[in-house]
Amino acid sequence: MPATAPRATTRTPYLLATALFLAYACWSVQRHRQLRTSGYDLGIFEQAVRGYAGLGAPVSTIKAPGFNLLGDHFHPILAVLAPFYRLAPSPITLLIAQAALIAASSIPITRLATRVAGRLAGMSAGLAYGLSWGLQSAIDFDFHEVAFAVPLLAFGLTALLERRFAAAAAWTLPLITVKEDLPATVAVIGLLVALRGRRRLGAAMILVAVGAGLLIVGVLLPALNPGHVYAYAGSTAPDGQNPLQRLFLPAVKLRTLLELAAPTLFLSLRSPLLLAAVPTLAWRFWSTNPSYWGTGFQYSAVLMPIVFVAFLDALPTIGTGRPARTACVAALAATILIPAPIRGLPDHWRVSPRAQQAKLALARIPDGAHVAADNKLAPQLTARRTVYLFPAYPQPDVRPEWVAVTTPPDTSMAALVTMTAALDRLPAYGYREALRTNDVIIFHRQ
Repeated sequence: MPATAPRATTRTPYLLATALFLAYACWSVQRHRQLRTSGYDLGIFEQAVRGYAGLGAPVSTIKAPGFNLLGDHFHPILAVLAPFYRLAPSPITLLIAQAALIAASSIPITRLATRVAGRLAGMSAGLAYGLSWGLQSAIDFDFHEVAFAVPLLAFGLTALLERRFAAAAAWTLPLITVKEDLPATVAVIGLLVALRGRRRLGAAMILVAVGAGLLIVGVLLPALNPGHVYAYAGSTAPDGQNPLQRLFLPAVKLRTLLELAAPTLFLSLRSPLLLAAVPTLAWRFWSTNPSYWGTGFQYSAVLMPIVFVAFLDALPTIGTGRPARTACVAALAATILIPAPIRGLPDHWRVSPRAQQAKLALARIPDGAHVAADNKLAPQLTARRTVYLFPAYPQPDVRPEWVAVTTPPDTSMAALVTMTAALDRLPAYGYREALRTNDVIIFHRQ
């Protein structure tokens, strides 16, 4: 009916965001309940937020005793989660916060798509964005600080597209506090603001972003790092390889580019807003770490709002009305065709008896205890205990009272031979087996 249609259209972005939040949260929480999360990275980030919640530094003993995470990556924005963690001290708090942040990023994109192409097309574009592989991969791998960057980029870029330049600056400048590579993205967005007519504002954004980036990487991170270096500088050092070959080979990098543009039917390539993706792609492809090159983990989450807002910016180039609506629906179809983790949600609910048994075994370790745990068990313990990573610890000078490991040994962070040798050393450090189940062995130091 005419009187209710505008309200229905207004509600659509929020209803879709709510549905996405529930799907993301259920998936993340169930992964944790099924012991599929890890110390690297959920346990590490929980320790950081726990430090902020205690009005202290973001120290992670999983990284190393006394290790300040601001010397690893620059993400002071994590302190925003401290009040929520004080109310509910659990890794689940971080997972739910991540689900809420990423789901909220769909609101401006759905709203903009609805204005550009109509309600049905807007829902299609918003759902295509919400189900995009980059967001699903992030949800499927623990918690990460880039969850904050996703809504900041979505709101900031839609504001830029709508020529609300002050709002665009207000949304994107906080990206500087999310991670040390994002000042470069802010600088590019500042350039886009300048090119669209607000030269002073754009120039100011560029100056702030470049200055902040140099300060963070050149001063703050080395000052807080135990080795007084930027820990990731080595992976970006020149190696004598042809620059173009290094940027675009091996072929997995080209596949990532293809899968990045394919869900938007390659229309995003027509928009200058896609320039905002260049800094992230450049550092990932230039790095010698193969984990950065593909479509897994959380690394592409920040690219999804850029690509989809660029897609909406490019829609008028194919015509308004039916062509734009068809493109939005086709983008949803293309997104669904790309394999992604959350497709398995209906089969994701049951927690195995073995996982339940493992949790009961870990409850044997008292609250407040110091424990060395392997990568699989660490995030199950970080809320109420001080956790070190096994097999790096125990050592002669750092010997927690407890050790908890899975059986067979978890090899996600160390080779089987290393895990076995570390277990063999435990009796010499004074540890005796306190409990053994089919999946967990717990040792206690006498």
